[in-house]
Amino acid sequence: MDGMKKRVKNPDIEEQLREAILNCGMSRHKLSQLCGVATSQLCFFVNMERSLTMTSAAKVAKVLGLGLTDMKGGK
Repeated sequence: MDGMKKRVKNPDIEEQLREAILNCGMSRHKLSQLCGVATSQLCFFVNMERSLTMTSAAKVAKVLGLGLTDMKGGK
């Protein structure tokens, strides 16, 4: 697994992040500029064509004022 990037696979997290992107009031291009994630990557994610890496998801979440939380143990 060396060199492989973890991808966001939790549907709840993906849906929450997708909704936050759609409701943030910014264009994908503007959000892309602010968080350093390619516009195409954001569009693929919003259109449910691809997942984001954890790194990209964290960058987007930070710009949107959201936090990603590790919920080990199912809590």
